[in-house]
Amino acid sequence: MPKKPISRRDAMKMTVTGLGMAGAAIAGGRSAWAAAAPRDDLVPAGAATLRQLTAALAKAPRRRNFKSVPMILTSPDHWDAQALDLVLRYRGGPKQVWDNTALKSPWLNLMRNAMNVQIWSFRHPDFLPVAAMHGTAHLALYDDFIWSRYLVKLHKGNPSRNVWLTEPPASDLRPTNFDNPEGVFSPYDNSVAVLQRRGLVFLACHNEVWELTMALHKKGINPDHLSHEQMAAEFTNHLIPGTILTPGIVGTLPELELAGFGYVK
Repeated sequence: MPKKPISRRDAMKMTVTGLGMAGAAIAGGRSAWAAAAPRDDLVPAGAATLRQLTAALAKAPRRRNFKSVPMILTSPDHWDAQALDLVLRYRGGPKQVWDNTALKSPWLNLMRNAMNVQIWSFRHPDFLPVAAMHGTAHLALYDDFIWSRYLVKLHKGNPSRNVWLTEPPASDLRPTNFDNPEGVFSPYDNSVAVLQRRGLVFLACHNEVWELTMALHKKGINPDHLSHEQMAAEFTNHLIPGTILTPGIVGTLPELELAGFGYVK
């Protein structure tokens, strides 16, 4: 049975706030991390350098078996150092880092627009956008285990899961017509998972993990009676696939700028 398309009203909501985008996705989309066949990537034609990076990042290790983590990370073994180094040494370009701090803001839509302009207007298929996530925007990087276990209580059930991962129906359309106003590159298809398929890299923040779990402790949202260090480890272990954990976004931003990334707030 064909999927019912998203209404134009819902599509407009997707361009206004992250929550609006996520809510529209829930209406007719599906989870990017459901037990489904791997999706085709959406890396643009001619982006040989970007394609090499995405392949290398897919093979780079992500440690997600922590038992406890400290407040300040001092060893590269405690973050995704190899994957982060691949991003810092990327030889393609241009390169841009987005400092995303507010979950209920249009960061997905803005990054999608930037990619479209760089790829098709300025003819830079190897353009690499990086999303530096912290503040409440960081909540979009946790899987549904963390949402159901902790964040639903924190948000009083609204939303009830990580809807920023949901791929809207437009994500199933063929990418051959990049200028389709309701297609895979349009506002109808704003999603963390879709942008990852296009080559955008999401960076997670250990400091945000630590401070969020500290806040949950203070609120008494701790169903397993974990220590702060144990809860921070659990949140780290449940970052979404493809995410690169950094020792802290604010401290990693200068490294990205030194590596030639333009900064966007």
